[in-house]
Amino acid sequence: MERQGLVEVGDHVDVTESTLPTSFYYTIIPAVAMSRNYQGYERLQSREGIVKDIRHTDRGYYVVVAFDEEEPD
Repeated sequence: MERQGLVEVGDHVDVTESTLPTSFYYTIIPAVAMSRNYQGYERLQSREGIVKDIRHTDRGYYVVVAFDEEEPD
């Protein structure tokens, strides 16, 4: 996240999944923050979550979102 105040702890957020040739990444809608790249076995099943923490570092703001994911069978 580039700047403070776009989301707050406790906010419900939706994400979109985008594909790269060998991985996936997620964006909080509307383009608030973008995730790192994830491998296929790490893909999210849920597209909505709750903001649990916002961390400010020298590299910017990091948004921690919890998703209700079920373990695959």
